[in-house]
Amino acid sequence: MKKLLSAMLAATMALTMLAGCGSPSNAPADNGTPAGDKGTAEQTGKFAPIAKEDIKVGVIHITDPAEGSGYTYTHDLGVQGMQKNLGLEDSQIVRKINVNDSDATAIQTALEECVEEGCNVIFATSWGYMDYVEQMAAEYPEVLFAHGTGYKSNGENFTNYFGKIYQARYLSGIAAGLKTQSNKIGYVSAQGAENGECTSGIDAFAMGVESVNPDAKVFVKVTGNWFDPEGEGQAAEALISSGCDVIAQHCDTANPALAAEKAGVWAIGYNSDMAEKAPGAVLTSTMWDWSVYYTKAVEDAINGTWDGSNYFGDMADGLVKLAPLSDLCTDGTADAIKAAQDKIMSGDWDVFDGKTELETNTGEKVTLNGADYGTCTWYYRNVEVA
Repeated sequence: MKKLLSAMLAATMALTMLAGCGSPSNAPADNGTPAGDKGTAEQTGKFAPIAKEDIKVGVIHITDPAEGSGYTYTHDLGVQGMQKNLGLEDSQIVRKINVNDSDATAIQTALEECVEEGCNVIFATSWGYMDYVEQMAAEYPEVLFAHGTGYKSNGENFTNYFGKIYQARYLSGIAAGLKTQSNKIGYVSAQGAENGECTSGIDAFAMGVESVNPDAKVFVKVTGNWFDPEGEGQAAEALISSGCDVIAQHCDTANPALAAEKAGVWAIGYNSDMAEKAPGAVLTSTMWDWSVYYTKAVEDAINGTWDGSNYFGDMADGLVKLAPLSDLCTDGTADAIKAAQDKIMSGDWDVFDGKTELETNTGEKVTLNGADYGTCTWYYRNVEVA
């Protein structure tokens, strides 16, 4: 079956090349002009252009976007934005939801189904899908695969995408550092120090806290799971019980923010603007606009400019952002955040520049280049494990 599918896809791509060579290039994705509306596509990438009407996009989600906030919801907003920007039909989007990223059978089934249903571009959004996407990309070299987070890619039909979320985390740390009264700030993390995605974000947040409040400490509670609604709430409750009066998070649901609201303390949301879920607690949220990347990736497939390179976006290109500050923030927060954000946006300074020496909570001296976030397995000097 796999060989048959691969042969069918190869034939489709060959026909697409004939149809797509005359397909036009589109205007910038964020202006809402559908791809293929003007100009002539010229293949400058590693794959032939795919006519817009022949594009079919598969997306593998760890939970259900219908939750209305958090990780999967934000990714699906990005897919919707891409669809609108490029003028794709609903039938051109295939979603596989509630695919547990620790269930090998479920992951393989979801990926196989996307290929069987004719998807020629497939996005896998969760860390745990990485190894399986790598395998599928080798089996189906005609299909374009992109994996969100993680670190693997092959430079051809399997790429990796993520971004400098640590920039927004640093800014949110400023809001938390100015707000705390106990100087104890909690942080619910899906994974421990061994996971660079979580750890680099914690460190950036802690550095933002320290920049305005050197007396404050950040206490990390690990759930050990990317999606654990009950555990995320329980971790937040434990941090609050220990005296933390601001709760930040790197986990999927709004439960830490809801726990903070219930306890009468404050919160920093993640992925989407969690003020919509816990308006009585959320100061701001670190957010993604995944439509920036999804539009670019699918547009590259249409235009024949997919070059197999990885993507690492930032605040400057709009992938990473900070939600509007709520009225709960301390006076002066907006000015302090703007000053730091202006430095980041200017390009003259970044949280992790690969040169500035940083001190860990064990007294070691380290440096970190932001693009190498996956190698970050240390905590900044004002971070403690709860």
